[in-house]
This record gives sequence, C-alpha cells and structure tokens, in this order.
Amino acid sequence: MGTDTLHSGAKLPKGYRKWPRTAAGCEHGAMTLLQPPLALLLDVDGPLASPVTRRVSPDIIANLIELVRRGIPVVFNTGRSDAFIAEQLMAPMLEAGLPDGAVVHAICEKGAVWFSFTQDGPGTIHVDRELAMPAAYGDDVRTLVASSYAGHMFFDETKRAMVSVEQHVEVDSASYLAEQAKFDADALALLAAHDLGAVRLEHRAPGSAGTVDYRVDPSIISTDIESVRLGKDLGASRAVELLAAQGIVPQAWRTVGDSRTDYAMADWLHHQDHVVKHVDVRPAEGVPAKPYPVKTAADLQLGDDVVNDFAGAAFLQFWLDGLAK
Repeated sequence: MGTDTLHSGAKLPKGYRKWPRTAAGCEHGAMTLLQPPLALLLDVDGPLASPVTRRVSPDIIANLIELVRRGIPVVFNTGRSDAFIAEQLMAPMLEAGLPDGAVVHAICEKGAVWFSFTQDGPGTIHVDRELAMPAAYGDDVRTLVASSYAGHMFFDETKRAMVSVEQHVEVDSASYLAEQAKFDADALALLAAHDLGAVRLEHRAPGSAGTVDYRVDPSIISTDIESVRLGKDLGASRAVELLAAQGIVPQAWRTVGDSRTDYAMADWLHHQDHVVKHVDVRPAEGVPAKPYPVKTAADLQLGDDVVNDFAGAAFLQFWLDGLAK
C-alpha cells in the first residue's frame, strides 16, 4: 500500500480500534447511528475556516458538535495539513466538549494523510508515502520562497506529502495573486528541472518519460504542488472506508466546498451510487451542470453576499433544524 502510520504522540484513544457495532445513545454522549439520515463531507477553507482569518468561528464549532451528538458523521476533507485541523478544528471541538463516544475523521492533503479523533484526542496519523512529493523538490521550493517570495507567502512546514505555500494574512489578495502567478511559473520550472512532469490548469509539461505525475494547483490563498492522484474524490473514498470500518453506512451524503475542485467529492459519491447533494458556498465561479442536486445560499433565501464560512454556518444550522423536526 505504501502507507506509513505515524503516531501523533498522544495515547491511542479508547475505542479507536474497536468500533461500536450497534446504535446507542447516552445523556452526555454521542448517539451512534449505523444508518444515519445523512453524513457530512466538509472542505475546510471557505466552508468552515474564514479565507480571511483562516479561523473557525465558535458558532460553527458548536454546530459541528451538536451534529455529532445527534449521530451525524462529520468528516473533514481538505488540502490542509493534519496540524492545521488539529489546531483549528480538533482543539476547539475538544475544548467545547466533544461528546463521549464520538469519532470525527479528518482526511488531509487531499487524501494523502488522514487521522481520527475522539474526546481523548487524536489517533494515529496515516501517511500514504507513495503519494508524497520528492523531498529534494520540496527543499528547492522552500529555498525559492525564502529568496524570492517571503514578503507575500510562506512555505507550509506542516505538510507531510504535498508541497504548499500560503498567502500571509496581512498581505492583500490582489498583491498576493499577482505574486502567486510568478511563483507558480517558478514552481513549474523547478518541476522540469527535477524531470517531474506536471500540469497547471491548461498547461501540461510531461517529463522525459512522457508522463504527467504532478499538479500545480492554485487557490485564492495558496498553491499546492501534489501528485495528480490526490484530490477530493480520493478523500471521499477514504471517508466511506473510515465510516464502513465503524459499521456506518449513511443513507445520504452532503458535500460542501468553495471551488470547482470540491465537486469531485460529490462526483465520486454519485458514481458509486450514493445519494448526495453538494453545497457550493462560493458559486461565483458558476455552478456546473451535475447529475445530483447542487445547493447554494440562495436556496436558504440568503443574499449573494452570504458566502464562504457564513454560508457554511447557515447550512450546518439548516441541517440541525431539519433533524429537530
């Protein structure tokens, strides 16, 4: 499989390897539903974490905990590192009171890294080394950022498989995006220097073997350089496997994202015959035609200005309200 398991340093949470097999509930714990009415597969940047502050609001944390308490599986599916998820989602959820018996799954770096956590903390961090960027390439990108781009972006030292750079919070978006275009061109040139075939949007540059094995993937606040095998569809596959290991088969899925690439979650689930609806919290790029329903804030009678984490928060509340009926 090419998969390493790296322990986080915390003890393995009670019940991490032996999943409950029956539905149960308790006054202060989470209900375990083997066939919950829905499961949530959530991108993090945008739908949960503000693209401005990179933080998750207390209201979103509270609603995530309440959904978990009611037996709704919550799975994060993100390009972010496990360290980011631990800091911005796991720690606040634990501090706010993650219910006893609850298991939350986090699929990071677009499927290359994953872990789960309970109220006792994180379990084993899994890394698929076959999907990792060559270390020498990462070293060169780190040097490139330090020498030419440190004023606008930083090298993400927390990534285990991808190579990523991110906009400094204090840098304005227009300035960053102008520098990002230059950085992406330099990143492609470095890939060619390492004879690593790569693609960025419409640009393809195969290596000497004629293959394109890597991708330069820009977003509004970052650029990820990664294996072409990574993606939100791989994350969706891992999510189904993680829930199946608990004996959980959701009746339906809700996927949430802020970009076109996030639709791959719902695409994969639909093609595997799961019932799914996708929520686009930043539909300004246009909503593509899909064989499954796509929802936006407009479906909640909210204005066009309700986007990103504000739209994500509204949908979490909407689903909670629906469970109460």
